[in-house]
Amino acid sequence: MTPVPSSPLLTRLAQHLGQRAAEGTRRQLSVAAPGLVDFSSNDYLGLARSGALQAALRRHLTDENPLAGSTGSRLLTGNSAAAEALETHLAAFHRAEAALLFNSGYSANLGFFQAVPRRGDTILYDATSHASVKDGIRSSFAGSYSFRHNDLQDLEKRLARATGEVFVAVEALYSMDGDQAPLRELAAFCQARGLHLVVDEAHTNGIYGPHGEGLVVALGLENQVLARIVTFGKALGSQGAAVVGPMVLREFLLNTSRPFMFTTALPPLSIAALQAAYDLLPTLQAERQQLFALSALLKARLADVPGVRVGADSHVIHPLFLDQPSPQRVRAVAAAVQQAGFDLRPIVAPTVPAGTERLRLILHSYNTETELAALAATLRALGSF
Repeated sequence: MTPVPSSPLLTRLAQHLGQRAAEGTRRQLSVAAPGLVDFSSNDYLGLARSGALQAALRRHLTDENPLAGSTGSRLLTGNSAAAEALETHLAAFHRAEAALLFNSGYSANLGFFQAVPRRGDTILYDATSHASVKDGIRSSFAGSYSFRHNDLQDLEKRLARATGEVFVAVEALYSMDGDQAPLRELAAFCQARGLHLVVDEAHTNGIYGPHGEGLVVALGLENQVLARIVTFGKALGSQGAAVVGPMVLREFLLNTSRPFMFTTALPPLSIAALQAAYDLLPTLQAERQQLFALSALLKARLADVPGVRVGADSHVIHPLFLDQPSPQRVRAVAAAVQQAGFDLRPIVAPTVPAGTERLRLILHSYNTETELAALAATLRALGSF
């Protein structure tokens, strides 16, 4: 490879990376060693590795659309009868009027907040919201204010500064802390004041609800939420996302949301995989119950492990906080745990605020009580780290 000549810009980039390396916050791609016990992926129900899903996918693959790719955006050549049928199914499944497919949860959040709130409106968002929500808000002409995590009193203070139509953005289950938004209280708060509640269900779609419809449906709040962003790259074992809500919202996004309008559509294989996954979701009640049982057992197993504190309100996703955390310390513990056979990853700044570095443990229906006991023993053997 021919060396690239240095320049002031490349020097600046290298200096930034060097600073991150010195702080212990430089990211690098890695491939998990084979055979590690999975405590890190978002494959909550095991669908990404499911033989049943593969069989269902084969049933959905037909000769009606032989294309490997979608060939264009939905508004040009990328639309299909299968994509529209999937959206109809999504709307019915999630108890909404309509649904619109996006290529990822990131683009769905970006597309909603870029398009719907307008100049003179206000977006109030939980301070720990996902980067996709924050980037969507940055791309909007609306004003915005963050409120302290899950703090309705602070939300009310921020509301005093709001103008126009007001949108309240939260996650049903937060990916770094593993705790739920107080959705009942938030829905009542928004209903009483005429605000529009927007709920990201990335980590609850497929897991909560009678058939995996999500936490909003589980709580019976579907008529009190303007829009839900349901993603498919986690419990559904696939890719993509959808915004579900009123029909007029779907049509508005179809006409104004740039990440929808100017993106090549999901390919036929992805559409078929999603149809197959949604066919299976109602049959996975045992897997959901196993997931929740393991989640409760984990807290009991780790309660007496010295030097480790589990998030008090965590569900399924469990942050493991160490005494006196630092990026270097958290990475060292993660490496030791991986060496012992468990895929557990460190989370450091800027993903989380400096000083709150942690390990993140994600449970799955295919994990076992024996694996939890072995992980707890490994952490205990590491002592005070």
